Formats: sequence, C-alpha cells, structure tokens
Amino acid sequence: MNREDFSLLHPNNISCAYHTLTAEAQNDLSVDFICNALTADPFERNIIRDVLVNIPDSTEAVNYRCNVFEDFLKFPKLRESMTAILTKLKDLREIERFQKDSEASSLWQLVNRLREIDSYVDCITDIKNTLESISIESEGLKTLRDRTIQIYNDSNFPTLKSDIEETLLNIRKVKSITLGVNLDDMLRPNSVGVISINDKHFTDSGLLKKVIKLASKQEELHEGVDVSGFTTFHPANPSTSNLVLGKVVTGAQRDVNRIEYSGLTGADPMSDALKKVVTDILKRTVNNLKSMLNKYVGVSGYAFIALMPEIVFYIRFAELCDKIKAKGLPLCKAQATDKEKRFCDAKDLYNLKLAIRAVEGDNSEIVRNNFAFDDNGRIYILTGPNRGGKTTITQAVGLAFLLAQSGIYVPATSMTFSPCDNIFTHFPADENDTVDLGRLGEESKRLSEIFESATRYSLLLLNESFATTNVSEGMYIAKDVIKAMRYLGVRSVFNTHMHDLARNLDEVNEKTEGDSKIESMVTGVENGNRSFKIFIAPPQGISYAKDIALKYGVTYEIIKEKLDSKQNK
Repeated sequence: MNREDFSLLHPNNISCAYHTLTAEAQNDLSVDFICNALTADPFERNIIRDVLVNIPDSTEAVNYRCNVFEDFLKFPKLRESMTAILTKLKDLREIERFQKDSEASSLWQLVNRLREIDSYVDCITDIKNTLESISIESEGLKTLRDRTIQIYNDSNFPTLKSDIEETLLNIRKVKSITLGVNLDDMLRPNSVGVISINDKHFTDSGLLKKVIKLASKQEELHEGVDVSGFTTFHPANPSTSNLVLGKVVTGAQRDVNRIEYSGLTGADPMSDALKKVVTDILKRTVNNLKSMLNKYVGVSGYAFIALMPEIVFYIRFAELCDKIKAKGLPLCKAQATDKEKRFCDAKDLYNLKLAIRAVEGDNSEIVRNNFAFDDNGRIYILTGPNRGGKTTITQAVGLAFLLAQSGIYVPATSMTFSPCDNIFTHFPADENDTVDLGRLGEESKRLSEIFESATRYSLLLLNESFATTNVSEGMYIAKDVIKAMRYLGVRSVFNTHMHDLARNLDEVNEKTEGDSKIESMVTGVENGNRSFKIFIAPPQGISYAKDIALKYGVTYEIIKEKLDSKQNK
C-alpha cells in the first residue's frame, strides 16, 4: 500500500483536480478560527488546514469523502481506536526520522528497525481488528479494511511478531559492557577495548574503591593486563554466550579504536569511541539479524504514516460535530450532484462560526435560512440594514461549500449542491494594503485577479465591495462587475449598501449575455428589529429606515408629539 494508490480523501481511479483557496479566501472564511477550534495541537492544525484549503471539484470525490466522514461520525468506537493507532503512527514517524540519522551505529539502527516493524505490525493488526468489528459502510474504510487484511495474511504477521519479540528480548539482555582503557604517559586515555558484554548491570562500587585506594597509595599498581581481578566487580556471565548478540568478548585490546583528544585539555570523545567499538564487534551479528528481516522486505510502515493527516482530519471534525449536535443545532450530510448544474439547495443554513461560539459558551440565538442557487437566481445582490446579518450569511454560504466539498457535515438540515472549482472572496482590505493604490484601486486590482482565475463553476463572495466615499464611482464599477459575473456564469453573493445596485435587475439580465440570473435578496427587519432572515425581494432601503425610525421614535410625527407634550407640562 502506498500513498499514490490509496487515500481516505479521494477514490482510486477517479480523476480529480484540487484547487487551493487564496490567502484572502482563507482569511475571509476564517479557516484559522476553525482549525483552532478543532485542536490545540499545532501539528494537527497545520495538517487539517492543508486538507481544508485544497478543494476537490469532483462529485465522486466529494461523495466519497462524505461517506468516509459519516462512518467516523457514526461510530465513536472507530474514532477511539483510530486515535490510539494515531499514537503508534506518530511513533513510526519519529523512528523514520531517526533512521535518517547517518551517524547512528548499526546496532542502534537495527534496534530501531525492529521497533519500527513491531509498531507497524501493531498498527496493521489494530486497524484490521477495528474495521472488522464495526459495520462500516464507506468505500474508503472498506478498502482500508480489505487491504489491511491482505497485508496481515500475506506477511504472516503472527510469525513476524514472534520473531521480533524474540529478537528484541535477546538484544535487551545486554545490560552492560566492560571496557579496558589504555593511558599514555600523561595518564590520558588513548585507546579503549571491550573486555566483555554482560547480561547484568554494573552495580558494585568496588572498582571505584580500588581507584581511590590507588590514588591514596593504599594499594599497589596492578601488574600486567590480566583482568581477572576486575571480573568480580563486573562479571562477564558465561550465560551470555547464548545471547543472539554472540559470545562473551574477552581481551583488553580486542578491536581497539584509537581515541583522538585535545593536546591542551586532554578531552576525548569517549562515548563516540565506545559506539564505534561496539558497532565493529557486533557488526557480524547485526548483519545476520538484518538478513533475517529481509524476508519481510516488503513491510513498510511509512505508507500508513501518509494516512495520519486524513485520519486526524476526520476525527477532529467528528468531535466538533458531536459538540455542535449536543447544542441542539442541526448538521447534515451534503449530497453532491452534477457539477454542470451549478446548483445548491440548503435548508436551515447557518454559519459554522456561530455554532463554534455556541460550543464555547455563547448563548446567542442562531437564525437559520433557506438558500438556493438555481435557474431562478445564481447571483444575488444582498442588501439590508447595518448589522443585519449580510456578512454572516455570505460567509455561511462559503463555509457550507467548503465543508461539503471536504466531506464534512454542513450546518443545515439538508443540502444538495454542485461542487464548485474554487471559492473566491472579495472582502474589505486592511487599510495598510490600500496606501499605494487607494481603496478603490486596490479592490479593482484584486477583483481583476479573481476574474483571471475564476470559471463558470466558481463561487464568488463579495462583501461591501467598492463601498467608497464616492458612491457614484463605486456604483459604476459594481454594475460592470455583476454583468461580468453573469457573462462568466459564476455563482455569487454580493452583499452591499448600494441599494440602487439591486434595482432594475430584469433589464440587466435581458441586456447581458449569460445564464446566471441576477436577483435581489434582502435581510429583513420586523417591527424595527433585525430578523436576520433572507428572502428574494427588491431592496428595502426606505422601509428599513421607516421601521428603524418608528422603533426609536425619530419620525417627525413622534418627535412633534413628544415636543408638544413637553411644552404643555
């Protein structure tokens, strides 16, 4: 199994293009806010973001993802088991990094290779057992289950597991190494040799006592190189002859490595020398063990490491969805339909950010809306009062597409849609970005760049675009922009305070070539209060003002009545 022929994000043998959200779209859709709500782990945030901002435009790929995510959401046991497996996959990732350390000795490389394969066997076994015990329905997880079963059976995992455990057990019997160190005339160490490899830890302080006695002239210098007197303090147990690492090594100068040291300080890299000595002595044994592993040459855990981001992505979103549902808010599995239709029908749609705030403790009411893109309207000029929810619903539409095409449940009771090939946003720029060109010039430049990339399958969201102090200049550009969107055929929400932009749209539709009908949409005011409900209607600028004036008592009649009453007192 390798990354190229299996993924939980897209089906095999399906041609699927991916389109990356622009930095502006990522910011305007609050991608960072969402990732932060999913996990506190910076590594997980990065991999979730990477999946989220690369949009598949294939209907098959979207439905494939939706089905995989539904299994993760439906089965808490699946998430629990996969979370445990993630820990093992992370361990494999760390071992992989260690394997790249060219300075690691043969022995250390062997131990870590054994650890790697042992973890790999555990991962395959756990995935197999988990997926066999759950009634999964998605093609992606069924394929993963079938492939893990095949790997498990073909690689004879029970025998492999037994071989690894036995080998690691033998290696771990090595508890200490007895060394002989030669000194020069200045009593500086200049070579080292291994006297014995032992299956017991060195614990006796007798050797230290001997050194102290020697230093204090309480004992004469030991003559010759006979080490028998030292073995009582650090025994080379004969039982170690049965170790897989080989027989006991004796002889004070066997396989000696010269030690380089500083002529000024006498410092020496003793630990490096020791590693080289042990490696040289054990090289033959290490090579024999590596040969034993060659029969499993096809076993590699790194293919499953490639699934880590995908598993994390699904698990963290499933956890968030559980929390949202616990707040009594609806979520649904979106159904992707023919891309050519450029269609969308969402019932009870709301903004994901509001749901996240509800999970975090905000008790504000969340208003839901029905929303559609179809032959009756694909480009909406959205008008309404300040703080009436225009930006919220505009962003909600973009997030619904982003979640649906990522395979994640959407904040709605139902949603059927045609996948877009990308989501472009045109929200007000930071004032610092408009210094050189001015706001109108900067916004015009950004919109020109969007039209260079957008297609008839794109989703374009505009938020208060061209709302400059010179209304006539803003209107002039905005009118041409909506004509260009109709000609191109995009789906769009253009929320604006320029109510006149939403007037006489029948004439614009008749005179402009294209099949994306432009329609006026409004956010409502009921009894002077913002309802945050949207509906198809002509712009309501004057009626909004009248409702607000009545609510706050600033009509001529109300003010006159108050003044007359005050004068009569």
